[in-house]
Amino acid sequence: MPTIISADYLQDYKILVSFNDGENRVFDFLPVIQKYTVFKVLENIEILKNFVLTDTLEWNNGELDIAPEYIYQNGIPA
Repeated sequence: MPTIISADYLQDYKILVSFNDGENRVFDFLPVIQKYTVFKVLENIEILKNFVLTDTLEWNNGELDIAPEYIYQNGIPA
């Protein structure tokens, strides 16, 4: 599975994620926020924008993250 090499906040709940295989995906967090309670904190756009890139996207010092393969499989090719 490809790894994330960069990520940039776009707008609303969307983040552009680039992978080491050259693929780019726009991932919309709104459906994830609405479906999974653990991601409810990301309704606050300022928190959503404040991610850290490790081997995935993390928030709150690693308390919350999302699997890179989920982003890859569910993001829209950019």
